[in-house]
Amino acid sequence: MRKASGLKAGLSYRVTSATVYADAAIISCYMVKSAPEAAGIAPEVLARYEPVIGLEVHVQLLTSSKIFCGCSTRFGDAPNSNTCPICLGLPGTLPVLNKRAVEMATLASLALNCTVHEHSRFARKNYFYPDLPKGYQISQYELPLATGGWIEVEHDGAKKRIGITRLHLEEDAAKNLHEGFSQSATKAYIDYNRCGTPLCEIVSEPDMRAPEEAYAYLTTLRQILLYTGVSDCNMEEGSLRCDANVSVRLRDSREFGTKVEVKNLNSFRFLQKALEYEIERHIGVLESGGRISQETRLWNQSANRTDSMRSKEKAHDYRYFPEPDLLPVHVSAAWREEIRGALPELPDAKRARFVRDYGMTPYDAGVLTETQALADYFEDAGRLAGDPKKVANVVANWVLAELKQRGLSIEEWAKVVPPSQIARIVALQSTDVPSGSITISASTARALLGKMAETMGSADELIAAEGLAQISDTSAIEQAAWDVIAKNPDNVAKYKSGNEGVFKFFVGQVMRATRGQANPQAVNDILRQLLS
Repeated sequence: MRKASGLKAGLSYRVTSATVYADAAIISCYMVKSAPEAAGIAPEVLARYEPVIGLEVHVQLLTSSKIFCGCSTRFGDAPNSNTCPICLGLPGTLPVLNKRAVEMATLASLALNCTVHEHSRFARKNYFYPDLPKGYQISQYELPLATGGWIEVEHDGAKKRIGITRLHLEEDAAKNLHEGFSQSATKAYIDYNRCGTPLCEIVSEPDMRAPEEAYAYLTTLRQILLYTGVSDCNMEEGSLRCDANVSVRLRDSREFGTKVEVKNLNSFRFLQKALEYEIERHIGVLESGGRISQETRLWNQSANRTDSMRSKEKAHDYRYFPEPDLLPVHVSAAWREEIRGALPELPDAKRARFVRDYGMTPYDAGVLTETQALADYFEDAGRLAGDPKKVANVVANWVLAELKQRGLSIEEWAKVVPPSQIARIVALQSTDVPSGSITISASTARALLGKMAETMGSADELIAAEGLAQISDTSAIEQAAWDVIAKNPDNVAKYKSGNEGVFKFFVGQVMRATRGQANPQAVNDILRQLLS
C-alpha cells in the first residue's frame, strides 16, 4: 500500500520541474532527507518486553500487461518507455481492469487459505507524490478481494499459524531513483514504467513475536507465491517488497504498544535487522520514560538503522471513496472454483508426500521442495532411475553443490544436465548389473557430474572418451595391490603388528594407482587377502 506524502510530517518536498530529460527520460524533483536515532539495551531489559510484529507484503503479479491498460510490465526496459495516457493519468482517460490480474490474485488468495469474496470494489486512495501521476492510487479498501487467511511457519523447531487479514488488488506507483544522476544530491528522478503494474497487498495479523518469526513468515509466503506462479518474487527487481509494523509491550500486558511502520525492506536480511533495531529502540525509549511516536520510518542499510520519515497516516487522511470509473469486481463461485483447480501441490503437501512416499527425512524433503522446479527435477530423475532415494542423495548433495559453485538456477542446470542423466549416473553406480556392464565409482560419478556441466556431454560419452569405467577385473586390481605392497614394506610391518588404521593407506594407494576406477569392495577384499 502506498503511503501519503511527507509534506505534513517533516519530509520537505517540493516539485521544481516536470521536464522529461531526453537522454534518460526521467522526471526530476527536489527532496530533503531526515535524520536518525540510535539505541542500546541490556539483555535482561530486552527480556522483559515482547515484540508484536505484522507485515504488509506487496507482490507484483506476473501479468504481461498493466492492471488498467495494455502497457508492458517488462522489467529493465528504457525508462518511461512502457507508458500511455492511461497509466500516466492524463485527463480524459479511463481504466479497464485486467482480468488476468484478478485471476492471479484469486489464485494467491486460495493458496493462502483466504476467503475470496464474490463482490469486491476498487477505491481511490488520495495523496500527492510525484511517483503517482493521477494524484491518487486505485486500490481496494472496505471491500477487498479476500480476507481471513493463514499460513503455517516453522521457527525453532515448532510450527505456528500466522493469520492473514486481507489480500487486495491495487496498482503500483512509479519508481523514485535517488542515486546515479548528476543532480541526485538535490533531485529525485522518476521512472514511470512501473506505474500501473498490478500488485496484490498481503496484510498479516500482528501474530509474530520475534524478528526470526517474521523472517520465516516472509520466506514461507514467498515460497507459496512462487509455487503458484503468480509472481517471480524477485526482491532485487522490486516485485516483492515488504513493510513491517512493529511495537513492544511488557510480557504480562495484553494491550498492544504504539506501532511504527518500517518501509524500504528489500531483502530478508534487512527485514530481520530493521526489526531488531526497532525493537531495541522502542524499549530504550520506554525505559527512559519516553513515548513512542506513531510514524513511518525508513531502513538505512548503509548506517544499519531506521530513520524517521513522516508521521503515520490513518485511513481518513487518504479520503478513500469508491472508484467511479470501475465497476465492482465479481468473482462468481464457478469462476473461483475454476481458479482453484489451477492450484498446484503446495510446499507443505509436497514435503509431506516426499517423506511418506520416498522415505526421506523431513530435512531432505525441505531441501528438495525449496522450489517447484527443483522438486520436479528430482521427481523426474527418480521416476526414470526407479530409485528415488539414491536420486535424492545425488540431487540434494551433488547437484545443489554444483549449482552453488557455478551460480546456476535449477532451470539453467536442467538444460545442460537433464533428469535422464541423473538417472543414468545412479544406474552406472549400481552393483546389481550383469557381468561386463559398465559401472563407475561414487567418486567418479561425482566428478562426472561436473564434467557433464562443463562439456554438455552425456555420462556415457564422457566415460568412453576419458576411460572412466570402473575396474572390476580382479587380476588388474590384484596387480595394483601387489605393487603398492611392494613399495611400502614399513606399512606392511605396521599392519601385521596390529595397526589396523594403516589399512586405509593401502586402500587409498590402490585407488590412486587405478585413478579411482577400481571397485572399492574388490580393493578391500584383495588387500585383506594379500596382507594376511
